[in-house]
Amino acid sequence: MAEAGGRDPAVSELRELVAAEQQRAQFTAQVHNFMEVCWDKCMDKPGSKLDHRSESCLASCVDRFIDTTLSITQRFSQILQKAGH
Repeated sequence: MAEAGGRDPAVSELRELVAAEQQRAQFTAQVHNFMEVCWDKCMDKPGSKLDHRSESCLASCVDRFIDTTLSITQRFSQILQKAGH
């Protein structure tokens, strides 16, 4: 049943759940893309164990991904804060 003002709390909750699922799906797709890029860059010949070079390459790739993601997130946060003032 709709509340006064035409806002149905169930619809609002459903929209929030859908938005959260969309964000999760985007994040998952981003992680898969990142893994594919790092794998292609670092893995010459997959074997039963990672060699030192491949292990170092994967660690560096992950570090760059995390640093870049944090940098972008901080920049968007700054832009949103400026827009709000």
